[in-house]
Amino acid sequence: MSPRPLISPAGSAERLAALRAELDRRGLDGFLVPRADEHQGEYVSARAERLLWLTGFSGSAGLAVVLGDAGAIFVDGRYTLQAEREVDTTLFEPRHLVEEPAGPWIAERLKGGKLGYDPWLHTEDQVRRLNAALTRSGSELVAAEPNPLDAVWPDQPDPPLTPAVAQELRFAGETSSDKRAKLAGELRRQGVRAAVLTMPDSIAWLLNVRGSDVPRTPLSLSFALVDDEGQVDWFVDARKVTADLPAHLGNGVRIRQPQELAQALDEQRDRKVLADPTGTAQWVFTRLEAAGAEVVRGDDPCLLPKARKNPTELAGARAAHRRDGTALVTFLAWLAETAPAGGVTELAASDHLYCLRAEGERFRDLSFDTISGSGPQAAIMHYRVTPETDRELQSGELYLVDSGAQYLDGTTDVTRTIAIGPPSPEMRRRYTLVLKGHVAIATARFPEGTTGSQLDSLARRPLWDEGLDFDHGTGHGVGSYLSVHEGPQRISKVPNRVALKPGMIISNEPGYYKPGAYGIRIENLVAVQPAEPRNNDERKMLDLETLTLAPFDRTLIDVTLLSEGEISWIDAYHSRVRRELLPTLDGQVKTWLEAATAPLADR
Repeated sequence: MSPRPLISPAGSAERLAALRAELDRRGLDGFLVPRADEHQGEYVSARAERLLWLTGFSGSAGLAVVLGDAGAIFVDGRYTLQAEREVDTTLFEPRHLVEEPAGPWIAERLKGGKLGYDPWLHTEDQVRRLNAALTRSGSELVAAEPNPLDAVWPDQPDPPLTPAVAQELRFAGETSSDKRAKLAGELRRQGVRAAVLTMPDSIAWLLNVRGSDVPRTPLSLSFALVDDEGQVDWFVDARKVTADLPAHLGNGVRIRQPQELAQALDEQRDRKVLADPTGTAQWVFTRLEAAGAEVVRGDDPCLLPKARKNPTELAGARAAHRRDGTALVTFLAWLAETAPAGGVTELAASDHLYCLRAEGERFRDLSFDTISGSGPQAAIMHYRVTPETDRELQSGELYLVDSGAQYLDGTTDVTRTIAIGPPSPEMRRRYTLVLKGHVAIATARFPEGTTGSQLDSLARRPLWDEGLDFDHGTGHGVGSYLSVHEGPQRISKVPNRVALKPGMIISNEPGYYKPGAYGIRIENLVAVQPAEPRNNDERKMLDLETLTLAPFDRTLIDVTLLSEGEISWIDAYHSRVRRELLPTLDGQVKTWLEAATAPLADR
């Protein structure tokens, strides 16, 4: 399964001392270590796991601040408990990234000092915000190249060199040349001559290529420069380019070495060049401005068309979710039979689910490391089981499994919470509150122009009514055999200016977490689609098609808390799961699914 290797925090003191010595040698009073690479993606290669190497923190988002006499690690609400478990908190004080951003914390402690940062690992927006906070305290943000941490990491892995391969048209649904022509038209509309692409998933989508340079996401790490005629300079290590790829790309794509990017940017003098300040490294902006280019700051032009899946991609997503549903239902039936008797551990369950998925047609990998948590460990939102933390699923506890897969025709992500033995009344009540929020999103009907932020409170209202909440977003975008977390759309408290549009795939995953006791999350993927018109509609309306196929745990549902409409939706969903998956099953699994999807009135 190739999970990310854990690094023990036992060596953090020595690594931190080595880094501080290097900073002192360079005349720096501090340094920033983000969980990021040059492409600002969620998944990074082993070479870019600098935060993990320094602190032992294995989450997918975070920032360490190293000062001469202080250190801190900033994480969001998904990772607060995980950071406390993985990091030596005597070296790095855990801080909540949202409640207390890094800038003010640094400014208070670094008055008049020089804070180093790697300009390849921070976006222009991030640097701007940090600069604003530091300037007020008389401190200075200093670009540090080469990276000081790399200088003291003796066995830092080499950059990845995996093959870049073509994504077939039968899965992509649109040729690369057609995509490039449309993008060029958009650049001309904006009056710019070229766009810099640094996000590998944008490049993968535009060129219809896939790779395996990072875990769980089929990407080839690279950069691209696209001009207003649709011509592309693709900066990728030539050793990754397979023999048939040039013919797939055609004459409109020129393959160049990554180190040629600097020269290509230097050649943009007096040209308008588009770059995304929220996703592109500061280094790119500095280079363009030094070359005399007129930098136009705007969204990556691939984001929105990539997010709006074409009919082929939507059909692929439905097919992938049917296969994924077969594997997941087979797993849930196995779990129902074996877990109550004891002996099933978090790792054993996760591995069993992986093996069932791997048997499926077009399976390529997991879409992320499976979150397999029981009892109190399920309360850690992004818990990652290891041999050291592995525990047996025990009667009277809840088991949360958040998992997904990469198929050639689609990416899946699904969470189910299962009662092992009889659940407590509190567990049932809070599970049902989460389920009510899930149904509220699934059944939402909203006018064109609505953002995910406007829908977010629908998922939280049942919990809010009882003084409860969850500290993560309600939904994230999902790619097509690409990133399991894809922008620009999301459902979240955090304001989002991107309206939900037909073709977008997004998750629906409210939850509740009681520290030290249990965790609950219910997640399906949904696709935005035009709603069936009604006679009294004054606007064009949208609604959501649920893609995921797997039953909810009926033993956790308190029917007395549900409205007739909610019961009707759950029964209809279970009927659809039964109808679509029964033909793919046999024996005991078929019998289990028939019982698991029976009408709620039959309980």
